[in-house]
Amino acid sequence: MDAFNDPDIEEIIFAKPTQVGGTETLNNIVGYVIAQDPSPALIVYPTLELAEFTSKNRIQPMINRCPVLKERYQDDESKKLELQFDGMYVVLSGANSPASLASRPIRYLFMDEVDKFPPSAKKEADPRSLARERTKTFAHNKKIFQTSTPTFKYGPIWKEWLGAESQLRYYVPCPHCGHSQTLKWKQIKWPETAKTPEAAQATAYYECEQCQGIITDGHKPGMLKAGEWKKEKDQGTKKTAFHLNAIYSPWVRFGEMAYEFLKSKESPELLMNFVNSWLAEPWENTEVKMNSDKVLERQSDYGEAVIPDETLLLTAGVDVQKHYFVWTIRAWGTSMTSWNIAHGIADTWDDVEYIMNLPYLNRQGQTYQVNLCAVDSGDRTDEVYDFIAMNQEWTVPVKGSSTPLLSRYKISTIDKTDSKAQGLRLYLVDGGQYKDMIAGRLQRPNGTGSWMVYKGCDREYAEQICAEEKLLEKKGGREVEVWRPKSSHAANHFLDAEVYAALAADLLHVRYLSIESAEPTYKPQSKTPVQAQNNNPSSSWLPQKEGWIR
Repeated sequence: MDAFNDPDIEEIIFAKPTQVGGTETLNNIVGYVIAQDPSPALIVYPTLELAEFTSKNRIQPMINRCPVLKERYQDDESKKLELQFDGMYVVLSGANSPASLASRPIRYLFMDEVDKFPPSAKKEADPRSLARERTKTFAHNKKIFQTSTPTFKYGPIWKEWLGAESQLRYYVPCPHCGHSQTLKWKQIKWPETAKTPEAAQATAYYECEQCQGIITDGHKPGMLKAGEWKKEKDQGTKKTAFHLNAIYSPWVRFGEMAYEFLKSKESPELLMNFVNSWLAEPWENTEVKMNSDKVLERQSDYGEAVIPDETLLLTAGVDVQKHYFVWTIRAWGTSMTSWNIAHGIADTWDDVEYIMNLPYLNRQGQTYQVNLCAVDSGDRTDEVYDFIAMNQEWTVPVKGSSTPLLSRYKISTIDKTDSKAQGLRLYLVDGGQYKDMIAGRLQRPNGTGSWMVYKGCDREYAEQICAEEKLLEKKGGREVEVWRPKSSHAANHFLDAEVYAALAADLLHVRYLSIESAEPTYKPQSKTPVQAQNNNPSSSWLPQKEGWIR
């Protein structure tokens, strides 16, 4: 509320747990505007229904019980969602209604629980963007206030928190040593003998991070009163963000935090609620998370473009971009053991064809070529289909499925009458399932069943393989795990290419190759194949290679 009166601050973000006064702060600021600095205002709630409920049960009662506000209120001219005052109006709207966000110029914009806003208002743009459009008339003195409980790292309130020029947290002094500190969940302790949530609730306390002194609930009111907001990030003031967790609430005891955690920790859904609603932090499933160091730990003894001895066949994947192609080639052995032998960027279709038809040698000099290459057809589709039609003996078109599949992939047919690829198979791939496979096999040490890379693998490739993480999201009233980019600008093209290469391996039934197929495919010979043929007139005109897949 103090920041709202700072003329240098244009936008305020408040990332908070539930029930610590975020909405009440918003209401207080609205009351100040009506009484002290009247100008048009818009309050946006997640839904119109919530806007109507808040108007009836919170905003209008506040107005009627405050003499200064009631005196300015034009009751006869007002509607439930449009309140008229002397010199201004307050419009209450829902993020799910484009019409309620349009047509009115405003100086003050308030948005409550922005993480619950729909991603778009039907065919319109993002509702927060629509609301911001209304402030253009007041370019030099507008104020925007956003508050919400966080959900995910890429949710609106957390992205706003991370992008703010100033970040402030509330520091309180230790009652024993005076050390100024923020209240952190890891400092809430309880005895090891307290095995149940109820026992932890009765014995929990806060431990000072400096002196390890025991801080009880009785100390907290004095600590809060003596506390102050401090900037942890100070790169300007125009956009200022605040963060609190539920430990600061005067109405929440340390034992309640311990109780809620112990009751929630075995259930991802309940634990997500604890992280969001109590700690005011974004939820992420840290169990399924890749990092580039883990990829580089999987470097084998084989250099780039050298085929490992245990290789049975090669597959490739191509991720098609607007102006270039990202490709990878992977060798496969039994038990889905695999090695990345090469990867890179190609400029043209001719480059792709050349790379995929190159001979690759193992250490004994035996030649391998890519058995099957899966090419992304989601972009530059007509070009992809033409390329596939001309190279269908070693390529297949693939496309990421927009919804999860029961199997790893689904077969469709290209139904494009003017395409050379008309009637060819198109493979719809569930990228999430293959990313699960890659993440799981990265955890295995090098050897049977591991997902490996060549010796000297570059960091850029490793970073792209790890550009996504698996998070829990709410869809259709239930929680589901989905792969999402770790940041909005993270490149993941090599990861997509590896997904396509893994699909190609499935199409070649690599999962079911027998141990017999893993016998060395090259054995030293005293005679060349041609000499052997000449000494054996009954031999076939085509030299036979031992170990071919039959």
